[in-house]
Amino acid sequence: MNFDPLNILLQTVLLLLLAPLLSGCIRNWKAKLQNRRGARIWQPYSDLIKFFRKDMVISEHASWIFSFAPYVVFITVLVAGLLVPMVTVQAPLSLFGDVLALVGLLALGRFFLALGGLDPGSAFGGMGSSREMTIAAVAEPAMMLAIFTVAITAGSTDISHIVQTAQSPAWKVLNPTHVMAFAALFIVLLAETGRIPVDNPATHLELTMIHEAMLLEYSGRYLALMEWGASVKQLVLMTLLVNIFFPIGIATDTTPAALGIGALFYAGKLVLIAAAVVVVETTNAKLRLFRVPDLLGAAFVLGTLALLSTFLFQ
Repeated sequence: MNFDPLNILLQTVLLLLLAPLLSGCIRNWKAKLQNRRGARIWQPYSDLIKFFRKDMVISEHASWIFSFAPYVVFITVLVAGLLVPMVTVQAPLSLFGDVLALVGLLALGRFFLALGGLDPGSAFGGMGSSREMTIAAVAEPAMMLAIFTVAITAGSTDISHIVQTAQSPAWKVLNPTHVMAFAALFIVLLAETGRIPVDNPATHLELTMIHEAMLLEYSGRYLALMEWGASVKQLVLMTLLVNIFFPIGIATDTTPAALGIGALFYAGKLVLIAAAVVVVETTNAKLRLFRVPDLLGAAFVLGTLALLSTFLFQ
């Protein structure tokens, strides 16, 4: 396990460039299913450029936390992305962290996101931060249970080792235990990325918004970092979902042929999971806020059952 600066650079570039494209594809496909024309798939790139060019309007009540939060949110999700294998089985920063570090980094970013929403003293920001932390209180344990289910099977909490172990012929992709853990993590994915039925990323109605409420006071460069960080987080969680439970086609070496095949399989798996998110969003309505804990509670129960079954049936 070596520290490779080139691998870190390449995966960082892949995270930064692929995340907005994935968000654009989801928006475009959702519009197509709803018989709308929709925005182009590269619209998120135009939005980021526009935000970086605009001036910032900062509330007179905001402190240093408001200005510090966008950088923390962006850096934490980017570092978390370097802990997850994408095209190859070896993650660039697997030497420095495992599943606990990944969950901790995402929690740190969420904490500063909530602080950034609270800091200006806006009623909407406080409401969104409160809702975000309420959802996180159930989503984070469900995520850990789902990932620990696979970690116990692999005998390690290192994500690269989990993916490498999953390449063995003895690994059962459609194991009922893994199916329950996959379902739990998929529900967490919808909650963590603010998708329907938990949240609606396309609305600014005060009675429904969660993530968008915390960003209402941000503009310019800060808003660009927040939006870019949210898209990178979505990519990281989707990558974690597809590469842990369906490790098919991941490159085990760095030869050009292996990397090419790994990139094709990775793109195909991302398309499938993004299509699944689009179908769920299109066929379901947003839940009432007081019903969201029930959905996340179901994810927690699935994760618990999956974890217990690894001890009962291994």
